[in-house]
Amino acid sequence: MAALESESSLSGLEEELTCSICLCLFSSPVTVPCGHNFCASCLELSWAGLSEGFSCPQCRATFAGRPQLQKNTVLCRVVEQLQGHAGAKGEEEEDEDGEAAGSWAGEPPVLCDSCREVPAEQTCLTCTASFCAEHLRPHRDSPAFRDHQLCPPLRDLQQRKCPQHNRLFEFYCDKHGACICSLCLLGHKLCPTSPLEEAKAAAQSLLKKKLVELHNQSERTAQAMSTVKTNQNHSAETASRKKELISNEFSEIKAMIEERENEIMKAITEEEKRVWNKFDYIYGVLGSKKKEVESLRDQIEMTLTEGDDVLFLKRAAALQRTSTKEAFVPVVEMDQNVMHSTYQSAISIKEIVKNSVIQSREKKEEAKPVKMKAPPVAHPNKISAGKKPHGPQKSLPQAPTSRGETDTKEKKKAAKVAPTSTPATPAAAAAAAANKELLDSFLKKPREEFLQYAAHITLDFNTAHNTMVLSDNYTRMSISDTFMGHKSHPQRFVDFRQVLGFQCFKRGVHYWEVELQQNSFCAIGVCYGSMERQGPESRLGRNSKSWCIERLNSKTSSWHNDVEKCLPNSKATKIGVLLHCEGGFVIFTAVGEKHSLIYKFKAQFTEALYPAFWLFSRDAVLSLSQMKQ
Repeated sequence: MAALESESSLSGLEEELTCSICLCLFSSPVTVPCGHNFCASCLELSWAGLSEGFSCPQCRATFAGRPQLQKNTVLCRVVEQLQGHAGAKGEEEEDEDGEAAGSWAGEPPVLCDSCREVPAEQTCLTCTASFCAEHLRPHRDSPAFRDHQLCPPLRDLQQRKCPQHNRLFEFYCDKHGACICSLCLLGHKLCPTSPLEEAKAAAQSLLKKKLVELHNQSERTAQAMSTVKTNQNHSAETASRKKELISNEFSEIKAMIEERENEIMKAITEEEKRVWNKFDYIYGVLGSKKKEVESLRDQIEMTLTEGDDVLFLKRAAALQRTSTKEAFVPVVEMDQNVMHSTYQSAISIKEIVKNSVIQSREKKEEAKPVKMKAPPVAHPNKISAGKKPHGPQKSLPQAPTSRGETDTKEKKKAAKVAPTSTPATPAAAAAAAANKELLDSFLKKPREEFLQYAAHITLDFNTAHNTMVLSDNYTRMSISDTFMGHKSHPQRFVDFRQVLGFQCFKRGVHYWEVELQQNSFCAIGVCYGSMERQGPESRLGRNSKSWCIERLNSKTSSWHNDVEKCLPNSKATKIGVLLHCEGGFVIFTAVGEKHSLIYKFKAQFTEALYPAFWLFSRDAVLSLSQMKQ
């Protein structure tokens, strides 16, 4: 019973004395600072090639530097005792009969090659045969068999023999990776060979090293997986924080827009309340007037029923002296400045938001056809797109032209349009070629592509001539001689029936469409905000600050700087205008069944440009089309 208990305790102890790297009993065990033990050779292989980051292979505890390893002498003695006990137990098992050994192994015993009945006791490697105790006696008693090598019974001795020389394998060829016999050495004399025991030990050492490398590789892979998971979580946290910041920004934008909406609505509500109160007051006055008239009427009716002639005449004389004034309704209108300014404020906010959203797309589209810097802005006053200047702006100094000169009209026009001679440079030539290529690319585009640059244009009532009527939310213009006129304003045209758009453009590409009647005298174009508001220079196309096409019945012509160019007749009832500020050109196209070019202007714009319109005949009507992008 004591022996069984001792064997049980030693069996449990064997698991504790096993190296976690090679899974064998400790060989020269050493202890690391965290308290775990390993074979000295296994730990050296595990830390091979490391200059830092030393850690315990079992618990992953890290050390600042390479630990000084000391041999665990107590553990060495325990391992030696366990190995001694295992050796004694192995000898006892060898003393048991072959049948018991065969049954322990779970395989049939090796039979004696002589009698083929009794299990063999040993195998002679010299005779290459197994013998039982009876037939093994000559090997033990006779001196002739003294040199024969005996070993425990072996199976399949033929597989352990060289098929060429019928001798047992004794050596291993590293070059060919095969077991060979002693006679095969002649054919492998140039190959590295070693005895089977040595080759086995070397192979075991290599496999242990490979096992350690795979263990380290597995650990590194686990660390990489942990790093990836950490980075994934970090990315998710970063995205979550960014989403929260963006949400806060948009909430703030919405709050500002709502605040501005409330201010605009409040201004309109106050104006509505002011006009409502005026109408209430007028209504009350008219009610009092009505009561007064009705009272006088009742008195006259009562007097007419009077029978006494004297009393009747007295009352009639008094009533005839009483007079009433005719009811008068004063003109009460809402302040158009307030109504229009609030509406334009809402449109401006919408345009700013819209331009911000599509800004990246427009930049990409503009950068495609031409890769060059925008023309330098020579004008000192910078006007942002969508903002209306508060007063007339002066353009760049122009060369003076005397109207009283004795030159002919043709010479005068030629002098106006003659370009200033400048020395051509490679850079200027390249820029001109790029601008031409850009213009040609836009001329080839269909109307559908122009619509992506659609601009929402409304008319500025502060610039409209006094006979012009603006309707349909300031998108339709006509002429009326009975119109009461607009209030005085420094931006208003005086001599010509013209009006400008409220929006102005300093950069980018913009497109709008204008509907007109077939037989009407009108002009459509663009101009600087500094164009004159009165005098001959205030007419579209008759100065250097405006560009337009003009239609007079069946005649179509272009005007700029007081120079006319007759164009082929166009019967289109809708004209599209495309303005490219950086490219320096304006394109007028006929919109209809066939999208065709009417005329194009090329210029170097130095100021913000406004859509401009001119009506000559009373029946002329122009309307701005509402386009969808």
